[in-house]
This record gives sequence, C-alpha cells and structure tokens, in this order.
Amino acid sequence: MAFDSAMVRAVVLELDSLLINARIDKIHQPEKDEIHLLLRNNGENYRLVISSSANNSRIHLSSIQKENPPTPYNFCILLRKQLTGGRISAIEQLGFERVIKITVESKDEMGYVQIRRIYAEIMGKYSNIMLTDEDDRILGVIRPVDFTTSQKRQVLPGMRYEMPPSQDKISPLHETMESFIGAYGAVYPVPSVDKYLSSRYQGLSRLSAAEIAYRSRSERPEDLWQSFTSFIDIIKNGKFEPVVLYDENKKPLEYSFIQIKQYNGSATCAAFSSVSEAIEIFFRARDNIDHTRQRASDLFKNINNIKNRLNRKTALQRDELALAAKKDEYKLYGNLINANICSIRRGMKSVRLINYYEESCPEIEISLDARLTPAQNAQMYFKKYAKARNASVILEKQIEESAKELEYIDSVLDSLTRAKGQSELDEIRNELEHSGYLGKAAKGKTKPLPYKLQTKPAEYKTSGGYKVLCGKNNLQNDMLTFKSASKLDWWFHVKNAPGSHVVMFCAGEEPSERDFTEAAMIAAVNSSLSESKHVAVDYTQVKNIKKPAGANPGYVIYHTNYSAYVNSDAEIVDKLKVD
Repeated sequence: MAFDSAMVRAVVLELDSLLINARIDKIHQPEKDEIHLLLRNNGENYRLVISSSANNSRIHLSSIQKENPPTPYNFCILLRKQLTGGRISAIEQLGFERVIKITVESKDEMGYVQIRRIYAEIMGKYSNIMLTDEDDRILGVIRPVDFTTSQKRQVLPGMRYEMPPSQDKISPLHETMESFIGAYGAVYPVPSVDKYLSSRYQGLSRLSAAEIAYRSRSERPEDLWQSFTSFIDIIKNGKFEPVVLYDENKKPLEYSFIQIKQYNGSATCAAFSSVSEAIEIFFRARDNIDHTRQRASDLFKNINNIKNRLNRKTALQRDELALAAKKDEYKLYGNLINANICSIRRGMKSVRLINYYEESCPEIEISLDARLTPAQNAQMYFKKYAKARNASVILEKQIEESAKELEYIDSVLDSLTRAKGQSELDEIRNELEHSGYLGKAAKGKTKPLPYKLQTKPAEYKTSGGYKVLCGKNNLQNDMLTFKSASKLDWWFHVKNAPGSHVVMFCAGEEPSERDFTEAAMIAAVNSSLSESKHVAVDYTQVKNIKKPAGANPGYVIYHTNYSAYVNSDAEIVDKLKVD
C-alpha cells in the first residue's frame, strides 16, 4: 500500500509516545534521499529513519545501521550543525496530510536556545525533507524544487515553507453521514467502490479504500457508511493493529495499520506490536535492492553488456562448430574424387559418384570447381577437411572457455544483487578491474587479487554452536575457502548455480545432521536459487576443494562430495545470523 495519511498518523502517535524530549546525538545521511537521527531518551537509544525515496518514502524507527558515505552530503552537514545536541519538543501530523513536522529545541553557537523544524513530506515521487527556522524559513532541503521542476510550488533555501498544494479532496475525519450518503447515493451504483473512496477522500490509499468496501455488507450507501465510519473511528481513536501480509513464497506483499481481510486467506497476515517494526520488515528487502541498483547501475550495465557479448560470441562459435562438423564429409569427397579421377574432366561443375564407403553404395553428387583439375579438386576438399578438423578442436576449447567466463559473470551478477553497502560494491568493482573486465587491467595481464578486504564474510551460528562464514563476493569466497578454512572444515555451495562459498568451522569435530542442514540452508539462501523451495547443495571437506591455475576468482573444482536437498528459508537463516 502507499504510505497514506492514516499510516502517517499511526507512526506519529508511536513516535510521540517515545521521542518527546529525546536528545539528538548523531545525524547520518547514508543515502542521498535518506537521513537517520540517532536519539536517546529515558535511557533508550533510537534510530529515526526519514526517507524521501520516490519508491520507498517513509518515516519510522529502525534497528538497521547503514554504511555512511566517506564524505557527508551538504544537507547532512547542515543538519549536524543545526540539530546535534538538540531535543525534540513536538512531533505532529499537519491536518490529515502526509506531512510530519518535528520541532527541535537546540542551541546556537552563542548558547542561546533556537527552534528548528524538520518537515518530512511522505508523498511518493514528490517526497521531500526540509529544515526550517522558527519562522518556517527554509534553511536546507534534501531535494530542491525550482521553476524548471514545478510551476505550482518551489522549495528552495531562503523561501518560506508552505504546505503542498491541496488536491481538493474531503477529509474523512470530518465527514458526516448525511454528506456521505448524499454524495455516494448520487452516483450509486459505481463501477469501483474503492476507486470512488480514494478519489473523494483525502489520504486514503487504494488498499484502505478496498478494505472499507470489503468490510461493507453490500455497496448500498447505508451499509458502506457503517464500514466507512468504523474504519475512521480506528484512526480517530488511535487503535492501530500494524500488520504485514506475505504471499505464498513468504515475500512481503502489503503492510497496513489495521488487520487486512480482503485477501480472504490467499495471503498470510503477521501482526506486530510496533508500527515501525512492520514498516521496517516490509521495506527492508525492497529498499536494499533499490538502493543497490541505483549505486551500482554502472556495474549492472557493464556486467550485462559483457554477458550479452559472451552469449553472442558463444552462439557464433557454435555455428562455426556446426559447419566444422562437415569435416568427415569433406574427407569422403576427396577420397571419392581420387578413386574416380580418370572419369572426371576439368571444367565439370559437379559429378555423381558411387559411395563405396557405405554398404548400400548410394550415388552422391559432389560439387566441383570448374577451374581446377580433378586432382586439385580432391586437394581442395582435403584442405577443407584439415581446416575443419583443426577448427573443431579450437572451437570446442573456445566454447568451454566462454562457458567458464559466463559462469564467472553470472557469479559476479549474483554477488551484485545481494550487495548491501558501498564497501561491498567497491570490492566487486575492484575484482572486475583486476580481472580485466572494467578496463583498468588489460585482459590476460591480470594482477594477483588482494585478500585485504574492506568487509567481512557474513557470520552465522548453527544450533549446535558451530561458526559458519559466508562469502559476499568472489574475493571473499577465495579468501574464505583457501585462507581462513582448515582442511577438515566443511564447505557448502549450491549445485550447478552461482552462489556464495559457505564454510562450517568444526575443528575436526563431527557436526550433527541438523548443523549440516542449517549450513546447507545458508548456502541456498545466499545464492541465485534463493527463491526456490527445494535446492540441491553440494558439501565436502575443504581438503577436497581445488582451484585451477589462472582460474577466475571464486572458481573451484571438486570431485568428492555429498549432496543435500534443503528448503531455501530466509526466515530460519536470518535467526542464525550473528549481528
């Protein structure tokens, strides 16, 4: 659902109960469109996230710490100067709009108390975050809006803050029965009740409107009013029940501030005691994917270009190999011409000869070059045979090398889709540069890859207490398998698909069956098959893993192994993760 006005009210109610008089200790801006306020109140630490992302705009408390850029953004520097050390005195929703005002009392350079306000507009692609003074004059804005962007409303430093333009909709909080029934009765029946409600009333998302329609006994004006007023009473009284709905693959489908019944059993509904927790659970995966794709757009583009080029190259090589498969035919033609050389004359364009090499002795037609003698035509076919024979050997080797390159590129693409921070993206970029795919190192002149990495492998602990490490990219995979693990530790990897190297450290002990299953599940979740239900995972001791000379990062071979089939359950694996 959209982050509608009712959800804003639920979040503001929760923040008001926890953060009034909270002290702002630190301010971070991990993304260009997202700020984090690190707060402390009544002996508790809080992280308030405000995002103006076009796809994932929201405000909520969070427990996720994101990596900060090496150089802070200008808006972050301004917030630190104006707000650090200040205390939050008020958090409120403006009317029934998707606008939150956070008032902060801080001190200026002379020690005098000053009032600063943060305005967070949670409006999809029009979302924004602004800092103003006590007179609502804008001091800074995360996304400036000038005349070239909007003719209706400009948001620039030095201007006075104004509310977003009204959409000429009615506030559902002030609707009366007479007005509701009169307006709805005038257009009844309507093709879509939820569309009618969301277009008439301010701040109602299509999900909320559809839930009102679903809970109504019928589409009659009186029945719809009963459902509408019950829904609005929940908002007025603040009796929120935050939930997240999951589809059959356990992926977040929707989130809401009330129980959602309209799916009628086709989705699983999980209830949460905190609105912020429900919002964080829903946006966690989506937000990570979106931001990773934004920051790594050039890498995705380069890798996909490389993959397309390799696919085209392999297709051409296979076509050439198919032509080279005629080598035996060329040899046969040469032999038959030599066997019948006395009956062939120069100037003939073709000849029909008996094929004595087949039991039925069929006649076959052989094309000739009229400019050549019979002996020269025979030599022409023998040369074609020799060329095709040599080409077959070379092409088969080239196709094998292209397949290995594609396998490597797929592994990099898999690592890139699961990267979570700038450091991990930098490691992948560094790997591609050293491997000669991004131009800094010429192909065939690669340097040894460094094992001093910026980030560490993901760490898990099995139910039996065994430490499990999982590589996040090919550099970490090599380091983990050939530098960190001992020969008797157990190594896991999905079968015949890109994925992380996973090592269970057991110090020579024999882990239980449950430990092996959990380690295999970790390998399944951290792979390109993470969405599959039943995943084949190979596992063996590290002593059986070999790396061919000159192989790409992350590429290994093994011949002695076991295989297990496990469910790729991210929820179980998350519980095993060590923060």
